[in-house]
Amino acid sequence: MNLSSFLHKEKIFKIVNICSKKIKQNSYVVGGYVRDILLGKLITEDIDIITIGEGRKLAIAVANAIYQYNKYYPKIIEFQHYGTAMLKYHDKKIEFVGSRKELYTSVSRNPIIMFGSLKDDQKRRDFTVNSLAISLNDQNYGDLIDPFDGLSDLQKGILRTPLNSDITYSDDPLRMMRAIRFATQLHFCIEKKSFDAIKNNKKRISIVSSERIIDEFNKILLSDQPSIGLFLLYKSGLLSLLLPELVLLKGIDEKNQLKHKDNFYHTLQVIDNISKEHSPSLWLRWSALLHDIGKPFCKSFFPELGWTFHSHEFIGSKMIENIFQRLKLPKGKIMNYIKKMVLNSYRTRSLIGDQIQDSSIRRLLFDMGSDLEDLIKLSIADITTIHLDKMIYYKKNIFSLMDRMKHIELKDRVMNWKSPISGYDIMNTFHIKPCKEIGIIKNYIKEAILEGRISNSFHEAYFLMLKEGKKLGFTKKI
Repeated sequence: MNLSSFLHKEKIFKIVNICSKKIKQNSYVVGGYVRDILLGKLITEDIDIITIGEGRKLAIAVANAIYQYNKYYPKIIEFQHYGTAMLKYHDKKIEFVGSRKELYTSVSRNPIIMFGSLKDDQKRRDFTVNSLAISLNDQNYGDLIDPFDGLSDLQKGILRTPLNSDITYSDDPLRMMRAIRFATQLHFCIEKKSFDAIKNNKKRISIVSSERIIDEFNKILLSDQPSIGLFLLYKSGLLSLLLPELVLLKGIDEKNQLKHKDNFYHTLQVIDNISKEHSPSLWLRWSALLHDIGKPFCKSFFPELGWTFHSHEFIGSKMIENIFQRLKLPKGKIMNYIKKMVLNSYRTRSLIGDQIQDSSIRRLLFDMGSDLEDLIKLSIADITTIHLDKMIYYKKNIFSLMDRMKHIELKDRVMNWKSPISGYDIMNTFHIKPCKEIGIIKNYIKEAILEGRISNSFHEAYFLMLKEGKKLGFTKKI
């Protein structure tokens, strides 16, 4: 198969062709970019170039050529340990790698690197569909080089390792995560021998840094159907090692012929529902993933009620910090956002019905602020019933609640609330210095507004301040 017509779409390939001749190093485009060309869809925007020689030497030659044609010199970033160099050309990252062989030890996924042939380099690739190469050399420009039948695997939708799967995954255990990530993104099947090897080598994931694992895990969550990858992680045994809190949701208990739903599969459905709405937010997806993790710790059975999970949101929110610390996820604002989403994940359902007072809805608006829209998305995604009439009923209730929230917010303006009375106003009115009583007065005003006893206005808040200040022994100074 000749793919020279595809190469014309990227000017960089002709530049590499010219530079390869000049420095007398054969070169090939390889890996994910070739896979994506053949699939007709873009997953990676980066381009990997293999050269039979020194990658840095070709990178410098290409940078000089770009300067000659475009009058700017792209910055070259070198990775000396791997003998690679990378530069940016337009919106693409181009990485130049000298063809190599790799030798692994049992305690690290970082290999000992040696010079090798093109086939040696293709052998070291994770999957046959990523080992495909296209020649950038005059004698066979555009020819597909496929020693491991990767094109056939691509056409069949199969992920298979070029060499023995047990060795491939043991050498670099991150490839187990990559296998599941590619299966999720491409909707491919992992070959049975390869998947069995993932099961056999799952404990080797311990030598991989949390950062690299989470990078692959996040790509699974950001796919169009994350449940594919999450289920494969569960079946392989990797999920028990990475996120055992999620695995604990698996299973159904029955008592007096009463059952509860399988909260693991429910969680997978919630994440898929979020994804179907094309939510770009990684952290909203994490919120969906963790929203029920407190349920195994508060599951109870009452003959008159059946199975209950009271306070699971509170328990789940308390578990977030340990999970983030263990997985080296970002703390601060992001962690607090997810704790907030998990804590309030069931709250919209508790505010359904005409008997709910406006004050309860005001408090939700106040507590959620700018994150209210995400909470509504999560609440809708959390409806996973297979009964159409129930689904319509539940969604109708949430939409009715949204109408009430919109009306109350227009009237009371409590989202992203700022007190109409500042600490300076209180000190200036009573001629007092900073003290704890100022906080007491401000909190009293806030509660009065949220409960609807006064409007969110300076005038009403001011007179309440005078009244509350008087109770504390303060008088207005003239």
